[in-house]
Parts: sequence; structure tokens; C-alpha cells
Amino acid sequence: MSGAAVGQGVTRFTVRSPLAESVWLCCFDGPDEKRHAMTRQGPDWTIELPGDCTGLHYGYRAAGEWAPARGLWFDPAKLLVDPRAVELDRRFVQDPRLTIFGEDTADIVPRAVVPSLRPPVTPEPVHFTPGGLVYEVNVRAFTKLHPDVPEPVRGTVAALAHPAVLAHVKKLHVTAVELMPVVAWIDERHLPPLGLVNAWGYNPVAMMALDPGLCPGGIAELRDTVAALHAEGIGVLLDVVFNHTGESDVAGGVISLRGLDNAAYAHAPDGALINDTGCGNTLDFAHPEVRRLVLDAMRHFVTACGVDGFRFDLAPVLARGPGFDPAAPIFAEIAADPVLSTRVMIAEPWDVGPGGYQLGKFPADWLEWNDRYRDDVRRFWRGDGGIGTLATRLAGSSDIFGPVGPDAVCRSVNFLAAHDGFTLADTVSYEARHNWANGEQNRDGHGENFSWNHGAEGVTENAQILAARKADIMAMLGTLFASTGTIMLTAGDEFGRSQQGNNNAYCQDNAIGWVDWERRDRELEDYVAALAAARAENLESFQRFDDLGTWQTRSGESMTVADWERPGEGWLGWHSPVGPEGTHRSLTIDRDARSVMDRRT
Repeated sequence: MSGAAVGQGVTRFTVRSPLAESVWLCCFDGPDEKRHAMTRQGPDWTIELPGDCTGLHYGYRAAGEWAPARGLWFDPAKLLVDPRAVELDRRFVQDPRLTIFGEDTADIVPRAVVPSLRPPVTPEPVHFTPGGLVYEVNVRAFTKLHPDVPEPVRGTVAALAHPAVLAHVKKLHVTAVELMPVVAWIDERHLPPLGLVNAWGYNPVAMMALDPGLCPGGIAELRDTVAALHAEGIGVLLDVVFNHTGESDVAGGVISLRGLDNAAYAHAPDGALINDTGCGNTLDFAHPEVRRLVLDAMRHFVTACGVDGFRFDLAPVLARGPGFDPAAPIFAEIAADPVLSTRVMIAEPWDVGPGGYQLGKFPADWLEWNDRYRDDVRRFWRGDGGIGTLATRLAGSSDIFGPVGPDAVCRSVNFLAAHDGFTLADTVSYEARHNWANGEQNRDGHGENFSWNHGAEGVTENAQILAARKADIMAMLGTLFASTGTIMLTAGDEFGRSQQGNNNAYCQDNAIGWVDWERRDRELEDYVAALAAARAENLESFQRFDDLGTWQTRSGESMTVADWERPGEGWLGWHSPVGPEGTHRSLTIDRDARSVMDRRT
């Protein structure tokens, strides 16, 4: 296996670079660098240093042909990060030298750190139940302004283990927190000149190395935080970006894979980089070595930190070769793996490449983000969505995830808002995006958000407007917590967080993106907590598809096809046995009254 490993009186370094002519291990003692020529062993290069080199800072340099048009980017002036590094000594920074042949980058590129030997964590049974609540968290933004978290800890993974944060998550009966990317990333090239940074982390360079700013305590910090959440019965999912790296397009830097094994990136027949991610490059999952690297990264976070599963950003890339294949090798390899097969897998089932929208096409044991749920529920409460469509979404979206057997667990992850797009509060406060702060003339972000506003956009002082917005938010939340399938809530939406109408706040590491704990709507927060408590008490009833034939009209009669399609219809009801001993559930939705009533008797 590649990487750095201590054992039997030596430290062995192995890196894959099949087309290099020479490779050097570069060891650092402060600014001083010592190079060691490595030996080729097939596609790999290896070297053993005597003794235990734990804590040594290192990188690689590779020599060969420089011909970017043919996918050859060898430049011995570039310090290269080990693709299998598990610890880095600093964060990535953008610099023009990363892109210029012959410019040395040893002073700006992070060095990997030889990890200490530690016993692996024996993975516990998964802390996750289908039908539960996934809580999406931007670690830095979530805790940066938290008044109860000590200031030095705010904005870090460790902050999630603080008693005040744990108490809030428990109050919402969260099944699992889903951490937005925590591995080391680099800012996009256009951001530093604008005075902006990547605040979300969806631009990684090393798949296994935690970001030193977000997780300064490294693996131990993440492991201890996972353990603290597990102790409260809460699972931990990692949002992982295996679809591209921050080396970007042909104008991007030579930082890691590009300078070692550029074949890891997908290329068209003419040699051009395929860009199915919109980020400049796409990792090639038809390449067995790419799949091996990804599987090893996943195992690392399970066995070293105990995480319960993964959410895959732009997941169709995992199954491209180059087109999407629902029987792609990666799915079988995960299913056959004794560690990974026990974990939760959640797909974001779209990318920007040809045929990139693949909702409902992932394996039967994977969950999937359901953007159709988001859009259809928003449209219903905005007033232009059909009652039949809403009922289908409430009942688990069997039109997307069926046909299935009567005992099949619904695979839909239902959500009203996510990190990407309007917050829930902004959905009812802005008709159009307000992304001017991103420096792209308000052209970035989604153009169609199925949003609306009462009165002037962004108004925060008119009591009547605020009451109308709050009623809409409560109605949508009531719908979410009444829906079959797993549900997801983005941190802060439970108490009305706003991003000032910015629906693409990926570069706003400031008050636009940070969660404001002092000004939160505690009444709304308590309302969500009550919804969550009721759902948690009856979790099994939300796991499987509901029978649409039990829906009723306002007069109590069974709904017909005509009822589903009647223009302007805004009321439906459902009454059915749901459990033993005559337990019944009654659900009514009234669009005019902005009410959702979900009861069990």
C-alpha cells in the first residue's frame, strides 16, 4: 500500500508514478530539505529510511517529460503532496508558482507528516436509522459565533463535542450529523484576488488528510468528536468529494496527483481533461487505482475515526466510465468490503456532465438526496404546485424509488434546503438570488429556486411580513417531518438563519455564512424540536412507502385521479392504521391555513 508506514525498524515510503523517470523523497527539518532518490518497483517508487520517522515532514518530487497537452506534467521544481497523506503541516494556498514550470514550490506546498502508529478503531454498529434526521453541518460556520464554545475552539471539529453543541443537537433528536468536507482543500484561483476564500471545502487536494485549520488536532480530534457524538447516540457521516481535486483545469497547479500520475484524471480521446464536475477536472473511476485510493480513504475514516458513513458529492462521477453505469465496479467493491459494506452511503445523484442527473439510479441499499422533494414542496406552498405531486413526495416518492416490495425501506433523503441554495428562511424572503458579494456579478448560483417573498425582499422589521414568512417556514417544516423517508435539515434552518439572499455562499467565511446564534428564533427552534420528538417516537412508520390509496378529500372521501389533478386544490388528508393495537395516524395539510397536522391516536 502506498503512503508512509512505520514498522520493523524502518519507515517505508511508497508512491505511485508509473511514467516518471525519477522520483525523490524530500524530507524537511524546518526550511532545510534533504532529497533521497527512490527506487522503481513497477508503477510505484519506494524507499526505506532507518528507524521510526514518526513526525517527519515530507513530500515528493518527480522528473520526466513536461508536455501538458499530452497529460505529462513532470516538474522536479514542484513539491508534491503524497496522495495518501493522512496529516499535513499547513493549509493549502493559491500561488502563481504552482502553475509555472520550473518555479520551486517547497515553501508554499504543505508537507505530509509521517503518522504515528495507533490501533485502529473497531467500527461500532452504525449509529443511524433510516427515516431519521440527518443534520447537515458546516463545521466552521456552525460554531464560529457560538457564545458558549470557548473562542479558541470555535470553528473546529472539536467544537462539535462541546456540551452546548451536543445539547442542541440532542434537542432536535438528530440521528446523524453530516459534516461538510473536513479534508484539506485549496481556494479556487479566482478567489484570492477578490479577497475571498473557499468556506465550504468542496475543492480538496488530499483525500485522507484533514484540513489543519478546521481540524488542528488531526485524526485524534475527529476520532474524539465522533466518540462524543456516539456517546449521545448520534451518528457521524462525512461529506466526501471524490469527484475532482483542487488541481483544477489545465491552468491549475501541479500539487499532487497531476505531477505524479495524471492518468488519475479522466481525459477525452484528444487528451483534453473531461470536466463532468464543473471544477476543471474529473477523477477517472474507470481506473482501478482511483477506485483503490478512494476505497482506502473511506476505510481510513471508518477504522481510524469510527465514522458511520458517507455522503458523496456529485456521485454519478463514481460510476462514470465515461458514461454513468448503475452497475459500475465501485458499487460492487463497496458492497463486498467487510468494513464499508456496514456503513451508510448517501448519493448526491447529479453532476454537470452528459446524462448527469441520475436520481433513483443508485444501488438499492444507498440513500439519495431527493431534489424533486425540495422543489415540489416549495412549489406547493408557494401556490403553484399540485396536491397529487405533494402527496407522492410525502409518501416517499415511489415514482422515483419504486416499484418496491411492501417492506422496502424508502431511499429518499427529503430536504427543503441544503448548503447549496437558499436557506429555508431566505426561500420565503427572496424571489431572486443576491450573490453580489461573491464577485461574479450575481451570475453564480441557481437561477430558479422556487422561492417567494411577502412584501419587499429581505425586510426584517415589518411584523406582518415576518409572521407570514414564519407561517410558511413552519408549514414546510411540518411537511418535512411528516414525510416518509430519511429527512435532512441544514444546521441553523431550525431557527431561521439567513444568508442575506446569497444562494451560493461557498466563498463567504464571514457573517453571511456564519450561523448567528444570538439572533436565533427560539420559538421556531422549539417548534422543530417538538416535530422531531414526535417523529422520533414513531420512526418506523416513516421508513417505508405509504399507500397513496388512503388519501382523502376534505369531505372524507377517497381521492380520485381527478382530485389529484384539480387545479388550485390545496387540501388533503390521510387516515390509516400504522401500528399494533389499533394505532392510527391522521395527517391533514391545508395550504390556505398554512397548517400541517400530524397526529397519532
